Amino acid sequence: MKQGIHPQYNQVQVTCACGNKFTTGSTLDKIEVEVCSACHPFFTGQQKFVDTKGRIDKFMEKVEKGKVYKAAKAAKKSAKKTKKSK
Repeated sequence: MKQGIHPQYNQVQVTCACGNKFTTGSTLDKIEVEVCSACHPFFTGQQKFVDTKGRIDKFMEKVEKGKVYKAAKAAKKSAKKTKKSK
């Protein structure tokens, strides 16, 4: 194994948004997570809504953009057909 090319592996503290903290090994200095085993619905058995970054809204925006693009493409295609028929 070559010397001096590998990152330093340390014991670091992982901090969750719920306040839970635990230690693990990593090459990073500190780790912050949004969901951990103490607050994740799979482990707790309690269902809750977790949408911290607006992922659902972001997805809905993509869907709307897709519909607009599809409609514009269809309009362009129909305009092209009417031009050819003249």
